Amino acid sequence: MEFKTAALIGAGAVGAFFIRGLSRTLGDSFCVIADGERAARLRNEGLLINGEQVFPNVCSPAEAAGADLILVATKYSGLPDVIRDLRHMTAPHTTVVSALNGVDSEEILAEAVGEQHLLHAYMVIASQRVGNRINYNLDAPGLIFGEKDKAEMTPRAAALDRLLEEAGISHRFSTGIRQEQWQKFALNMGNNLPQAVLNVGYEAYVDSEHVRFLHDRLFEETILVAEAYGIEVVYDENRHGRVRPEARFSTLQDLDAGRRTEIDMFAGVLMQKAAAVGIEVPYTTYTYHAIRALEEKNEGKIH
Repeated sequence: MEFKTAALIGAGAVGAFFIRGLSRTLGDSFCVIADGERAARLRNEGLLINGEQVFPNVCSPAEAAGADLILVATKYSGLPDVIRDLRHMTAPHTTVVSALNGVDSEEILAEAVGEQHLLHAYMVIASQRVGNRINYNLDAPGLIFGEKDKAEMTPRAAALDRLLEEAGISHRFSTGIRQEQWQKFALNMGNNLPQAVLNVGYEAYVDSEHVRFLHDRLFEETILVAEAYGIEVVYDENRHGRVRPEARFSTLQDLDAGRRTEIDMFAGVLMQKAAAVGIEVPYTTYTYHAIRALEEKNEGKIH
C-alpha cells in the first residue's frame, strides 16, 4: 500500500508543517484545499514558512476527491465545514488523519466518513502564525499517529510512515495512540489554559505556587475523567528549561491576536465527557467561562 496522492485541509500554523515536504515528494499530486478568496491569496501570496516563500498547489474539494490521504489541520471550529466537504472527498480507499489537538476530532470526523477511514493522531510542535508568516520549531516531534485499537503497524500506517520519512517530515508511530492523545490533552488543559487566563509565560508555572495550583487542579480533573473512560493519564510536572520561559501557548496566542480560541476543544470537551459519566469538574468549568469572557472582552462585548 502506498499513498500516491494527498490533500491538506487547513494551511495554518499546524498545516504548514506538512506543506514543503509533501510538495517536494508528491509534486502536483499533493494539494492544499481552499476556495474563493483563501485560494486566491494562497496562489498569489503563498506562505512564508520558517522564512522560505512557498507557493503550494491549491485545489478545490472537488478536485481533491478520492485522494489516498487527507490531512485535516483546521481550527476546531472549522470542523463543521470540513465534514461537509470530507463526505464528498472520501473514497473507499482514502485514509483520513486529523492533526488537531484534543480527544474528539476523530469521533466527529468518524460520524461523517466512518471510523474505518481514520488513523488517530496528534501534533507536537511549537508554531506561530502572523498573517501569511508561519514559524515552527524544526526539531519538533511532529505528527504522532497510530491505530485506535491496534498496537501493530498496519499497512496504511506503514504507508504514512514511508511517505513522511521520504518527505523529511518529523513523525512517530504510536502503539498506544489513545493514551498518548489523552496525555497531550491533559498537558494542554494544565499548561495551555491557566496561562491564557493569567496572561503569563511558561516559567510562571515553575516560579509561582498559585499558577502551579491551577495547573494541578486542571490536570487532576483531566486524569479523573480519562480514568472513567479506561485511559491512564500520568501527572506531568513543569520544570525549568523544559520550554522557553516566555513561551505562550496556542490559547494565549489566540487571545493576543484577538482571535477566538479553541476552548471548546479543551475545557468544553472535558466538561461534556465529565457530565456523561457523572463527574464534576469545577476548575475546568471556571476556566472555560473565564476564557470565554476574555474572548468577549477582545471583541468589545464587555468593558
